[in-house]
Amino acid sequence: MKVLIDGMGGDYAPDEIVKGAVKAAPEIKETIVIIGPEELIRKALDDNKWKGGNIEIVDATEVITNDESPAMAVKKKKDSTIVKGMGMIRSGEADVFISGGSTGALLSAGLINLGRIKGIKRPSIAAWFPRCGREGSTLLLDCGANVESKPEYIYQSGIMGSIFVKGITGNDEPVVRLLNVGAEEGKGDDLHKDAFKMLEKSDINFKGNVEARDVVFGETDVVVTDGFSGNVFLKSSEGMSLAITGLLRQKLTESLVAKAGAALVHSKLKALKTTFGYADAGGAPILGLKGAVLKIHGNSKETEVYYAIHRAIDYVSNDINGMIEEAILKNEAIKKEQSISGRIAEAISTASETFRKKPDAEKARDEEDDPFAVFMQVDGKEQQEEK
Repeated sequence: MKVLIDGMGGDYAPDEIVKGAVKAAPEIKETIVIIGPEELIRKALDDNKWKGGNIEIVDATEVITNDESPAMAVKKKKDSTIVKGMGMIRSGEADVFISGGSTGALLSAGLINLGRIKGIKRPSIAAWFPRCGREGSTLLLDCGANVESKPEYIYQSGIMGSIFVKGITGNDEPVVRLLNVGAEEGKGDDLHKDAFKMLEKSDINFKGNVEARDVVFGETDVVVTDGFSGNVFLKSSEGMSLAITGLLRQKLTESLVAKAGAALVHSKLKALKTTFGYADAGGAPILGLKGAVLKIHGNSKETEVYYAIHRAIDYVSNDINGMIEEAILKNEAIKKEQSISGRIAEAISTASETFRKKPDAEKARDEEDDPFAVFMQVDGKEQQEEK
């Protein structure tokens, strides 16, 4: 297996990217391929005194920045790390692509170069969210791939999220909930009401709505929503986390007494920081693409890169994309069956009502030819028995 990583993706590239690769490489049998300007990457490897054999370099002379139009940059910069990297995934030269570069460019290049898994309407960005008082993390999606959404996009995100958590964590029945303005059924706008109905009829372990305040307490394994709400929720939570930790740091350094108290609880504070950090999250998968792609934070450093490499290996080893395709096709078959059954039931109901409204003389003439007459006879007998 070859793990491809964007050597120029992020604020601290290529140095921190290379450090993360150098840290992970001795622990794995897979090959890490760093894509970027060969001279820069090689210098960074030399600076880290790398002498091993399972890190390779692929030269790419261009970089797509966050200031550029993603679609235009993908079309113009054919030798960029992102475009060339997606091409390597498509051709089978690499098995998974990790990048801290432009999210828009990753989505555009992924759709153009890789396409979507059969049956998937739109890809979805997923991210791990910390839990308070419980082990593990909650997967949140969509985190921004589809700002304008449809019920089916949310429904498919629920299926993909369930499969990803199952494949990565080994949880055979991950609980899936829909982010909404209330926990009760029937809450929300038409988009979320319709998505609720679709998720309810799927074969995943859907348990209804969840309010934003309950997500952090681990009420569910997967939170599914539209890309606009998911992105706002994620960034609001990140901002609140940073504000609280910053305020805590300020208060614990205001006086000698406070500093002494901070020293006594240093290990607990460090554990708290780890809980609300994302260093060991392993990146955010872009689910639904016909290829394994992980997006890491733009300000990722060595530790984030290290964990992303390990997560990427799990992603491919567990054939997440194959499982997603199988699950989507299965649920599409369920939807089709339910749709056919629903149409038959509606047709019978309509015909029954039409027959009821006919004059008795017409009913008598039509009974022999009417395929729904038997239902009328049964209804008549039941009414007589009730009397």
